Amino acid sequence: MVKHQEITDDKLARLIKSKKIRFGGNVKLKIYGTLQCKSGKRMRRENRLFFATEKEAENNGYRPCGHCMKHDYLKWKNGSIQ
Repeated sequence: MVKHQEITDDKLARLIKSKKIRFGGNVKLKIYGTLQCKSGKRMRRENRLFFATEKEAENNGYRPCGHCMKHDYLKWKNGSIQ
């Protein structure tokens, strides 16, 4: 887990390009989603953090985004993902 405020834009770009970062999350809402998500792109920098895997996000108490990860969100909502 990497907080957006604690990383430079160059370092972030390198981590994304090397696929070491694949998901973004909102600290206040405890939601994670894809890096292409329109909702995630509107997020304030101080509220954003990044994850390498979905499992990492879920292990830190985050739920899937209802916009960009609708299938996973519905599974989470129905109790299939804890």
